[in-house]
Order: sequence, then structure tokens, then C-alpha cells
Amino acid sequence: MKVRIKKIDRELLKRAVDIAEQGIQKGGGPFGALITLNGKIISEAHNEVVYSSDPTAHAEILAIRKACDSLRSHDLSGCDLYASCEPCPMCLGAIYWSGISRVFYASEREDAANAGFGDKLFYDELSKSPEERNILFCRIGDIDGSRVFKLWERYEKKIRY
Repeated sequence: MKVRIKKIDRELLKRAVDIAEQGIQKGGGPFGALITLNGKIISEAHNEVVYSSDPTAHAEILAIRKACDSLRSHDLSGCDLYASCEPCPMCLGAIYWSGISRVFYASEREDAANAGFGDKLFYDELSKSPEERNILFCRIGDIDGSRVFKLWERYEKKIRY
């Protein structure tokens, strides 16, 4: 898909890289992200994994959480995400779950790998069936886990996402 990159997109992406640099100075990893709606920044974040003791505290995840809080919605349709680096598989999942419309990024996953952030394992694991993964995934079939989905289908106040 061919996308026309505007000057504002470049400026916002540069801002995401600046946020990553600020994060490093605070003891975080080299990742920054921001989210816009109609060209206005609604959230910014940098990686906080180490100093928050939270392996999910990636810049993109934190920016998504802040944007959702700001908009009071789990749906970020129409929003754009600007990230200093190509999002990892976890962040990619969150991007899709949140409905973000477009993602702009500066560095590639290979740049992150060269700096010691190896996401290749995660990409490889995602393509495997559960029984082939490096971490044991064991489904116990005699537990009626499907009952909650049946309950969900009957629940009248549900909001699909």
C-alpha cells in the first residue's frame, strides 16, 4: 500500500524518537510512542519496562492506555500511532485490538535486534502451533472453559470489542 507521507507525519515521528531519547535518560528502554486523533497528540509514552518492573510497559502499550483513558473508550479507530521503532508482536496485537488506523515508525525490528532487543523469537513462536512452542502450552480439555463464552453470548449488556 502506497502512503503519502506528510510533513506533519515526519514531525510527529521525530517527536516519538525524541520521547524515546527522554525515556533513556530516565532509565527506560530506547522506545517512544505517541497517538494522535485528527492530528492532535492525545498521548505520549516511553518504555518503562525496567523501572516499573512491568514487562508490558512498552511505549506503544502505555500510549494506547493513556489514549483510551483520555478518550474514555477502548476503541481508537481514527487514531494514528507514531513509534520510534517497528512495534513488537505484543504491541502489534494491542494496536489491532485498539483499532488504531495507521502506524508510522522510524526504526525497523532489525535495528532493535542489533541493539539487543530480539523479537524474532516471538514472531517465530506465533507461527507455531501451541504444542510446538518453546514454552509449554497445555490445554486441559475437561474443564468447562466454554461456559463463560456461552454466558457472554447471552449477556444482554455486552459491548463487543
